[in-house]
Amino acid sequence: MRHNKKFNHLSRKKGHRDALLSNLTIALIMHKRINTTLAKAKALRVYAEPIITRSKKDDTANRRLVFSYLRNKEAVKELFGVVAEKVADRPGGYTRILKTGHRLGDNAETCFIELVDFNEARLSAPKDEKKGKTTRRSRRKAAPKAEAAPAEEPKAEAPAAEAEEEAKA
Repeated sequence: MRHNKKFNHLSRKKGHRDALLSNLTIALIMHKRINTTLAKAKALRVYAEPIITRSKKDDTANRRLVFSYLRNKEAVKELFGVVAEKVADRPGGYTRILKTGHRLGDNAETCFIELVDFNEARLSAPKDEKKGKTTRRSRRKAAPKAEAAPAEEPKAEAPAAEAEEEAKA
């Protein structure tokens, strides 16, 4: 029976899975954004978010606990320094998953997983005031064609004007 075993095993044994998630978490902390499969990203979110929550309170016990998961001094230093400053006021939801399509070789769903507070493009983008309002698409495609039609008419008149001048002469 598999009662209360909801997490994805990722087709790996426990030691291999723990090493994979630890390495992905280190890469996420160091690079702030990584490209991986959707299944790994969802498993990583469950693994990494409690670690990021631990980093909000900087004390020896939390540092040792996080180090026992990551086993990387530089990642722990980055997590308790730069990352903890940005997520200090956030109550949770430190990561964002953005789907990017399917991989060419095996058609696996790929995605980006990133730390929410470090996406500079999204943070600097202007907010839409219309958010929530839907707009209907107009079928006004005749107006641009109407503007193009008069431009063609003078060309048709020009040969006629030349014919009239030749007739007068």
